[in-house]
Amino acid sequence: MWIDARSSLHPINTETRGLEGWVEVAAHPDGTLDLSLPVTGRLQLSTDRLSSGNQLYDRELKRRIDARRYPLIEGEIVSVTGTGEANAYVVAGDLSFHGKTRRFEHTMIISVRQGSRIELKGDYVFDIREFNMKPPSMLMLKVYPEVAVRVELYGAVES
Repeated sequence: MWIDARSSLHPINTETRGLEGWVEVAAHPDGTLDLSLPVTGRLQLSTDRLSSGNQLYDRELKRRIDARRYPLIEGEIVSVTGTGEANAYVVAGDLSFHGKTRRFEHTMIISVRQGSRIELKGDYVFDIREFNMKPPSMLMLKVYPEVAVRVELYGAVES
């Protein structure tokens, strides 16, 4: 997972591993999803895993998101519909962060390699104010509220 924010001075970039969860899908032999059956899934990330590499930024981030009170970022798939393009799907889901849950919808690339793995890839620009977070500012540094998140998820297929 990659998280990119902008500030009045420079970009703030975070890369993290550690998303945990599951996705349940049925697939056709060509690796596309069988949407006649429901697609379900849940993912979570511990807020402790969010790190920019700058201790000052990281400490302020954990304070702002109240990491002790809200230790997890959680997502749940609500619906998946086809787009007409191979392996491209509109995924709707509920994202819970900082004590607030919001529904989002965006296109993701999802493919199942029969008998081996599933891949999910997507990106979205979130406005942290939708989660009742005020963008941080410190001295001359102002962080803008739009945060770009990109995910590439790879999982093992279980029968």
